[in-house]
Amino acid sequence: MSAAAPSAVAPPRALDAVEAGQRVEELLDRLTAVGDQEVGAAAEDLVRVLMDFYGAGLARIVDRLSTPADHGTGSGPLAALLDDELVSSLLALHDLHPEDIGTRIARALDSVRDPVEVVGFDEETGTLRLRSSSEAGDGGGCGCPSTGAATRRSVEDALACFVPEVNQVEMESSTTDREPPLLQIATRPPAGTSVAGQAVEAKAP
Repeated sequence: MSAAAPSAVAPPRALDAVEAGQRVEELLDRLTAVGDQEVGAAAEDLVRVLMDFYGAGLARIVDRLSTPADHGTGSGPLAALLDDELVSSLLALHDLHPEDIGTRIARALDSVRDPVEVVGFDEETGTLRLRSSSEAGDGGGCGCPSTGAATRRSVEDALACFVPEVNQVEMESSTTDREPPLLQIATRPPAGTSVAGQAVEAKAP
């Protein structure tokens, strides 16, 4: 008897909208039945926030798809969606973003005002090492600590939208790897010559 051919694995069933809504209502009822009103209210707030979040994302998608494509630059509807922070965050959150991590990191840093460059990214720990590209070294502008902190916050906010895989950001100053300036050591001028209008006297050994 020949072995039966292995059956194909059925793809996961798409979640029906009505079924999902009923499931949410059931979970909320179960939490409310526990008797803790604060837990029930917090669960309802959580659902409301998630609905607002995904509703805003869907509205943004519709808006981007309604915008005519720029044929001069060759950018289509997908490019407009990937440039949107909210839409990109939703795609990355559900592992649907078509770009790899490196491309999304570059896209996030392009949206930051102060220039920074990537030193390295550890996928295991989610640590991204960056270096400030500004002349001031720590955050650009006047080089003040407050300016550097503002740059760090803007970088972290952009990465949170485009690259949720990044768990920690380490900023390095652009002056960290610079070589110290060379000091020129001048020899003592010969006796009898003048330096800045003063004669140098010869001393007996």
